[in-house]
Amino acid sequence: MTATRYQLIASVSLVALIALCLVWEGWLAPLRPGGSWLILKAVFLLPPLFGIFRGKRYTYKWLSLFIQFYLLEGALRATSDVGMSQWLAMAETLLAAIIFVTTILYIRATRAPQTEKSAQPS
Repeated sequence: MTATRYQLIASVSLVALIALCLVWEGWLAPLRPGGSWLILKAVFLLPPLFGIFRGKRYTYKWLSLFIQFYLLEGALRATSDVGMSQWLAMAETLLAAIIFVTTILYIRATRAPQTEKSAQPS
């Protein structure tokens, strides 16, 4: 696969994760009736959005570390919640895992070629 495909997959997954966070905590299965403050977790996904769209390598690097919080929250709630919330948590875990893997693959695909240094005896 090429870097462009990794960028597309990461972009689509990030937008889907933002939408999932908004819908989950706002309407489908909020912690409290009428919505919860956890809807704000979608706000933290907005800063990397345009960097991912533009293919900024630095954004991919820090997003690969940051997205692990969503992976952790999704895994935790997938094993502790029940009903609709559990299914949404599994979807969050899946989307976060896809983002994590595609950011790593994008970083690897866009790194500068390594030049071989000739081994010279000292």
